[in-house]
Amino acid sequence: MKLIIVSGRSGSGKSTALHVLEDLGFYCIDNLPIGLLFPLTREATAQESTGRLKKIAVSIDARNLSDEIANFEDIHHQLTQTGATIETIFLDATDQALLQRFHATRRKHPLSNDRTSLKEAITSEKHLLEPIASLADLYVDTTELSIYELRDMVKQRVIGRREQEMALLIQSFGFKHGVPVDSDYVFDVRCLPNPYWDASLRKFTGIDQPVIDFLEHEAMTAKLTDDIIQFLDSWLPSFGQSNRSYMTISIGCTGGQHRSVYVCEKVGAYFAERYNNVQVRHTELPHLKRSL
Repeated sequence: MKLIIVSGRSGSGKSTALHVLEDLGFYCIDNLPIGLLFPLTREATAQESTGRLKKIAVSIDARNLSDEIANFEDIHHQLTQTGATIETIFLDATDQALLQRFHATRRKHPLSNDRTSLKEAITSEKHLLEPIASLADLYVDTTELSIYELRDMVKQRVIGRREQEMALLIQSFGFKHGVPVDSDYVFDVRCLPNPYWDASLRKFTGIDQPVIDFLEHEAMTAKLTDDIIQFLDSWLPSFGQSNRSYMTISIGCTGGQHRSVYVCEKVGAYFAERYNNVQVRHTELPHLKRSL
């Protein structure tokens, strides 16, 4: 029996993720009280042969009692003792993105009232859900993701992998925009020559041949790329052996357009030949997101 717990701050995309899982054959429950997680899992494990409760996804959010959320670690430990496969997905976004989403939809935040503003509610919810976020197997920052991109990510990372197989997300980003909060490893490639300072290359990206030729002309590009690959090649198996389900590798340069994109592509291509579930995402180039 497999149980996926979907949590996160209001407006981060929990409903979208739950709908994807429902479409993929999961028995889905929205806003299940945390106290019912253990009896549900125990009953589903006992009836696994019936098939109906073989795959369950539940959404847990701030509408739960705060005392139950604070006790999530103990409940999670109990769940692991049932013999079921437990995965927790935590969705989040920046405070500003969540503010904009609530203003756009005119929805009421579950923690806001006549004494608590929307901004205060969003901040308070982050602290309230920390016990769940700290135990998440997969942390997804949805700030820059559309609904369709979030759907694709859930399908690829959660469903697109075999049981006990680690899913890799290798993403480029720009340091001037901030380090992605869902990163497990961060590599800085700003020491490489910057194509941006060549006016003829400025409009291109790291997947375009002129930039590729520019970077490959420098011996240090291959050396740095190989070092990153060798490091990951050495240590990723250890995470897999410790039952880690997801790893996010972030590679950054100044703007996230040239050097990080090039190195990300090279690293992604290498590991796509060794893992069955590898996704490459260019954070600053939203039109270039795909699976390998």
